[in-house]
Amino acid sequence: MINLESIAPEWPVVKGDYVVGTPESRIAVVTLASTLEPYLDAAIWGTCKTENLGAEKIIANIISNSNIRYILVCGGESRGHLAGQTLLALHKNGIDEHGRIIGSGGAIPFIENIKIDAIERFQKQVRFIVHIGLTDIGQIRQIVNDYKNKGAVYDEETMVVGTTKKKHAAPNKPISGDLMISDEFMVDVTAGIIYSAEVEALQ
Repeated sequence: MINLESIAPEWPVVKGDYVVGTPESRIAVVTLASTLEPYLDAAIWGTCKTENLGAEKIIANIISNSNIRYILVCGGESRGHLAGQTLLALHKNGIDEHGRIIGSGGAIPFIENIKIDAIERFQKQVRFIVHIGLTDIGQIRQIVNDYKNKGAVYDEETMVVGTTKKKHAAPNKPISGDLMISDEFMVDVTAGIIYSAEVEALQ
């Protein structure tokens, strides 16, 4: 049997709003728009507030660690962006020929920097544990404990992909609850994101 490398060098491979816990753990935790105290028995723990760049970062960091077989999605959903719902749609349906996540209700549900083979690897490697809205740390820790040693390492070599910064146009209509600063700028108050026709969405 070939001994495959289960964790890419310098993992996590993409920077983001996360804390690394136990890289050998079978479960990662995505707390969506909620900032919750990390539980370090998870492989990685962090937020995801956007349905495009946030999703791309999760894919890149998951498929570069073959130990991770489960993703717990919890915390409050990011209004308008629907990052949690979009992650589930991406995992279930993938993307169309234009890079749009099939079935997403988010404002800008496009994958631009991750190729289809990486998305397919993501779909095969992990299962989702869905508790959107759950913020109780005790319950979240119990779920992590239940899954942190469950199952085997994914039996393929790690896949390392990068994400590049791209410019995103503002949505052509305001998202419910957002603040329009001017014709050129819009603030998503819940997610803390500024959109511009010329400037990348800031996380």
